[in-house]
Amino acid sequence: MVSEFQKQEPTWVSIIRLLRWDKPEGRLILMIPALWAVFLASDGNPPLTLVGIIIIGSLVTSAAGCVINDLWDRNIDPQVDRTKERPLASRALSIKTGIVIFFIALIVAAILTLYLNPLSFWLSFAAVPVIICYPLAKRVFPVPQLVLSIAWGFAVLISWSAVTEHLDASTWILWAATVLWTLGFDTVYAMSDREDDRKIGVNSSALFFGDRAAEAVGVFFAATAILFAWLSLIKNLHPIFWIAWSAAVIGWIWQYNRLRQQDIPKPVYGQIFRQNVWLGFILLAGIIIGCILAV
Repeated sequence: MVSEFQKQEPTWVSIIRLLRWDKPEGRLILMIPALWAVFLASDGNPPLTLVGIIIIGSLVTSAAGCVINDLWDRNIDPQVDRTKERPLASRALSIKTGIVIFFIALIVAAILTLYLNPLSFWLSFAAVPVIICYPLAKRVFPVPQLVLSIAWGFAVLISWSAVTEHLDASTWILWAATVLWTLGFDTVYAMSDREDDRKIGVNSSALFFGDRAAEAVGVFFAATAILFAWLSLIKNLHPIFWIAWSAAVIGWIWQYNRLRQQDIPKPVYGQIFRQNVWLGFILLAGIIIGCILAV
C-alpha cells in the first residue's frame, strides 16, 4: 500500500505530513478565531506573551486533531482519493508512532495551559473530548462538520477568557460567528469528497444538505457576516473595520455564486477553503485596526 514515493520519504517528512504542517492553511484557519478573540477581548492590545501562547497552542492543538483524525480513519482514508496517501492510511507510519505523536502534542498543549487562568485552563481541557470524538462523528452523526465547528469555537472561548477571565455576550456572538463560518468552509471542503463518502457510507454536511449544499453554505456565511456586524457595533470598532467586513462579504458572495455553478472541478473546493484563510486574516486586520483607532 505504500507508494514508491513514500518508500523513499524520510520518517520526519512523514511526521510533518501527519501533523499537516506541510499544509499551513488548515493550521492558520484554526489560529484565526483565536486571534480574533484575543484582540477583541483586549481592545486591540493583548499581552504579546499571550499572543505567542495562543499561536503555539493553536498549532499544537490542530496537529493533535489531525493525528487523532488519521488514527480513527486509517482504514477509511485509503478509500478516498484526497486522503489515501496520508502517512497512517498508506502505512508510511505505524499506529504506535501516531499514538506517540498524538500524546506528545497533547502534553505540549497541556504545558501551555499552565500559563492560562483557571477558566481558560478548564475550557482547554473541555475541548479535548470534542477534538478526540470529532472523527467518530461522521460514523453516527448526520452533520459531523458541526462537531468540528464546536471544537473550533473553543479557540474563541479559551482565548477570550485568557484576557478577561470571564465570558460575556460579545464572546458568545464571536463564538457563534466562528461556528457558522467553520460550518460553511468545512462543508465546502466536504463537497469534494461526496462521492467517496457516499460509497464508504460515512456522513458529511455536504451529503446531508445534498443539492442545497451551496445554499446552506451561503446561509452560514451570511449569518457569520451579520454576527460580525453586530459585534462591531457592540465593541464600537472604528468604521475602518467595515472595509475589512465588506471585503469578506464580497469574498463570501463570490464563493456562494461559484458553488452554485454546475460541474465544479474538485480543486475549486480546496481553493475556496484556502480563500477563507485570507478572508479570516482580512477580518483580523480590520479588528486590530478597528480596536486601536477606536481607543
